[in-house]
Amino acid sequence: MTHTSPRHPQLFYTTAPMPCPYLPDRMERKVVTDITGPQAEQLHNRLSGAGFRRSHTIAYAPVCAGCNACVPIRLPVGRFQPDRTQQRVFRRNRDLCAMDVLPRATEEQFALFRRYQQSRHGNGDMAAMTVADYRNMIEDTPIRTFMIEFRARDGQLVCVSLLDRVEDGLSAVYTFFEPDMPRRSLGTYAILHLVERVRMMGMACLYLGYWIKGSPKMAYKSRFRPAEIMRRGIWTELSGPQADTSHFLPVLPVTVG
Repeated sequence: MTHTSPRHPQLFYTTAPMPCPYLPDRMERKVVTDITGPQAEQLHNRLSGAGFRRSHTIAYAPVCAGCNACVPIRLPVGRFQPDRTQQRVFRRNRDLCAMDVLPRATEEQFALFRRYQQSRHGNGDMAAMTVADYRNMIEDTPIRTFMIEFRARDGQLVCVSLLDRVEDGLSAVYTFFEPDMPRRSLGTYAILHLVERVRMMGMACLYLGYWIKGSPKMAYKSRFRPAEIMRRGIWTELSGPQADTSHFLPVLPVTVG
């Protein structure tokens, strides 16, 4: 697949089918494109708005045969209203200190990452990641990327978010946290913190990746409302827990220059 602008051709490729990590008995395929080069920021912004995600130096979107379960989701932070449970989570974690850091891998982060993977995703590919793999995930980025480290009062690192800056807000690339603190609901708190961060930046959206209604690992994203999902290349309000997601197709508005 190739999209060509008058000045810069942009090549897109489809990956070979592989077992889906989220839904049983399904195969996944992705359309991918390289986002390195002097116009990486501009290209990444356009692709993010079209429902793509970044991993290392590529942007990707699902194009699985016969399946449209993975749906891009974002939060319009100006209209977001936490429910009572989310408000309690936010208050419960007021003692945490959040600090912006450069996208540089540390041993402390990797130790937390390992505990999180082994507890929450022990059968997944990421559970086998080495220090080098982790460093590449964090540091191999062609765009403006940063991290937020959340620490308890005693200095313990309890949560880390890896974030990309996009023209209308932030894109949450990956978040991991201490699995032995279930009462804190650190994953929920991280999203609530990022909503407030985007608001303070005067920006519009927090991109949360893909919502998969049938996957417990990804379905939690629909608990944050109001939310917007992409249908037929258009961001549309997520209207209910059983919202129709059958019409998601990635669009390629990537004229650069």
